[in-house]
Amino acid sequence: VGSGKTLVALLAMLRAGEASAQAALMAPTELLAKQHHRTLARLCPVPVALLTGAVKGTARAHTLRGLGDGSIPLVVGTHALFQEAVTYKDLALAVIDEQHRFGVHHRLLMGGKGERTDVLVMTATPIPRTLLLTQWGEMDVSRLAEKPPGRQPVRTTLHSMGTLDDVLAATERKLEQGAQIYWVCPLVAESELLDIAAAEARFAELRARFGAKVGLAHGRQDASLRDSTLADFIAGRTRILVATTVVEVGVDVPHATVMVIEHAERFGLAQLHQLRGRVGRGEQASFCLLLHEDGLNDSARRRLTVLRDIEDGFAIADADFRLRGGGEILGTKQSGLPGLRLADSVEHEDLLQIAYRDAALLTERDQELFSERGRAVRVLLRLFGRREAARTLLAG
Repeated sequence: VGSGKTLVALLAMLRAGEASAQAALMAPTELLAKQHHRTLARLCPVPVALLTGAVKGTARAHTLRGLGDGSIPLVVGTHALFQEAVTYKDLALAVIDEQHRFGVHHRLLMGGKGERTDVLVMTATPIPRTLLLTQWGEMDVSRLAEKPPGRQPVRTTLHSMGTLDDVLAATERKLEQGAQIYWVCPLVAESELLDIAAAEARFAELRARFGAKVGLAHGRQDASLRDSTLADFIAGRTRILVATTVVEVGVDVPHATVMVIEHAERFGLAQLHQLRGRVGRGEQASFCLLLHEDGLNDSARRRLTVLRDIEDGFAIADADFRLRGGGEILGTKQSGLPGLRLADSVEHEDLLQIAYRDAALLTERDQELFSERGRAVRVLLRLFGRREAARTLLAG
């Protein structure tokens, strides 16, 4: 989180443009797509278009025409980028930001918009399936391990919901010190099935205690209201932002130093790491408080302990892989056991590496699979559905 992935993507997209081809960057939310578009349009010497569900009428027709005839080399958008009506003259590169927010089929559709489209997926916490693909040699990995100088680690602590009064008192002290605070809740409205705090209810409580310095942002709000709420927080006009996971990506507030996450046991590790990444973007010490139910089961406790003890996104992803499994290599499940009859992708990682090297040697010396061993591999490929398997692998 905060290591410069967007800039790396921009440089790759510019190379595609220099080759008279096209590049597309797909973001999971309209808010993030707009932010990326502003950044790229400011830095790029070539036209950069924006295509989301909110782009209508003449602007949409102009963008679709430009993508089709190649006059628009770079485009940023949401799921709208891979809709059937969208065609590209020569899509050389598809960049998928926040990979964990998209399904396998989404990534497959985006990568299939060109004849030979390269796909670059970006995430702070690779999903288990992606780690499994890297183990099997089906995906190259570039790791940005460094952060801008001066940033401090985020201190993460676990607290039961029974200590909420203490957390509120600590919040008041942080406000007096000039801090800005995120307060994240998992639901927008009360649910009969999930007895957890709703963002609207918590906003009302905090507003009554701290006054107008508290804002509220969630996915059901009108986009203009949500954007203005986020703008107030970014500008420092509000000091506490109560929100759902709409702040998981695309919000950069260097002065925000505290992240409170209610019912953290309801979130996945990737989401929790992304949310924690909203703080610690300046040079001040930052804190992440994970509030959880008193009676945590073993699985939830292990997950939260991983986040408390580890800050590196790849290490968190590896722990997630070990907790949840790697999903399906030749399918679309992104976590869970991969369905191997004898092998275990964690315990037998060394054997997977040997198998990968052996396969590479086979393709180098017997690409047509005419040898006795090659013919046996042909049978296996037919059993696994070679073409569909290859397409699914390329989706990442």
